[in-house]
Order: sequence, then C-alpha cells, then structure tokens
Amino acid sequence: MPQLPAPDYPAEVRARLETDAKEIIARYPGERSALLPMLHLVQAEEGHVTRTGMRFCADMLGLTTAEVTAVATFYTMYRRKPSGDYQVGVCTNTLCAVMGGDAIFETLKEHLDVGNDETTEDGKVTLEHIECNAACDFAPVVMVNWEFFDNQTPESATALVDDLRAGRPVSPTRGAPLCTFKETARILAGFPDERPGAVEASGGAGPASLVGLRLAKGETPRQARQQHQPRVVHPRGEAASEEGE
Repeated sequence: MPQLPAPDYPAEVRARLETDAKEIIARYPGERSALLPMLHLVQAEEGHVTRTGMRFCADMLGLTTAEVTAVATFYTMYRRKPSGDYQVGVCTNTLCAVMGGDAIFETLKEHLDVGNDETTEDGKVTLEHIECNAACDFAPVVMVNWEFFDNQTPESATALVDDLRAGRPVSPTRGAPLCTFKETARILAGFPDERPGAVEASGGAGPASLVGLRLAKGETPRQARQQHQPRVVHPRGEAASEEGE
C-alpha cells in the first residue's frame, strides 16, 4: 500500500530548521543546488534522514519528495534508519583488506555482536564496511564519524569501540577532535564547528601522504623522509649529484 504523507516536524523544530535552511539556500544561485547540505541538516536533527526530513527538504527547495528520495538513497553518507552516535567505518577495499581490514571488520562484528550497517543495543556504535577511506598509505584505516584512525589492528580497533561506548575520550590520528554523528552532520551542512580549538586542530595529510609531494619538489628520498627543505630539481636528462636522487 502507498505510504501516507510524512508527518511534519513540530512547529518549534520546523521554525528552527527553516532558519538554518534559508541560510544554506542563500549560498547557492539555484535553490535545488542546496539539497546535499540540506540533507545533512535534517540528518543532524534526527541522526538519520527520515521521511519527514525529506518532506522538509522538498518543501524548502520546491522539489518533489521523489526527487529528494532519489538523492538521499544514492549517497551512503545519508543514513536511512536510526543509527549510533558513532559511525565506525572499516575500510575493506583491496589494500586495507590485505593489510588487515577484513580481520578488523570480522573482529568488530563479533566483539560488538552486530552485522554490517547495524547498531549496538546501547545506541552508541554503528558498524559498517567502507569501500575506500582514501587513506591507503595508512592502511588499514578505520573512520569514526569521518575522522581518521590510521594503521589499525584488531586489538586497537576493539579498544577504540570500547572507549566510544564507555564515553572515554578518543582522539583521531589526525584531523579535528571527534564529535557525535549529529554534530558531524551539522558541520557537513556548512555550519561552523564552534568547539574551542576544533578548527585549529583540523589537519590534512600525514607524513606518508606527503612524501611524493616532497619528491616532486626536488628533495632526495632521504630528504623527503626527513622532511627537510626542498632543493631545486635537476633539469631532465642531467645527472643527479647526490646519492639516491
């Protein structure tokens, strides 16, 4: 049977979301271009994209709910059912799998007593396998709410999820301090991270990612590893004067 129209948000919630939505929409020359951050906005409200959230996006952007649903179901970053405060994604793509990602994923499934895309009974952790975390030089990689935890092992990943469930402080290998999935969704909607020091702590690539860049700037392999200042590259065809160039 066809579903009934989704219920609306309570009046006070809708008024607050409308204020945020108008700020998002104003960033774009065409309203429908705001759909992706709008979906993050409603995900920040309930922890996943509900039918009510999709109806709200459609109303604000002049779209049909079918158009909004088509986008919300295409991208895996939008959750379609209630999920945990912490999305723990284990990369199981080729390099991470070879380096131990498959073992990490199987260990966490058994340890948490959940399957893929399932949430622990306490509502703290949702476990999922991810095709690629785009951090192959730190394989195997686990992400929590899109923050990196590099060079993991089954033991370190188990300790990580235990700390998350117990409410103990957890620090990503690099990048901003960890926050809840709802807070992450609001940041992805384009609103500033107002936690003290969070923006300053944000980081990019680690040393392993930057070796190639340093080599391209003319460092020798040894210099690249030691993060020394780059030197001028010899013109193509000229002999290198230092060992290892």
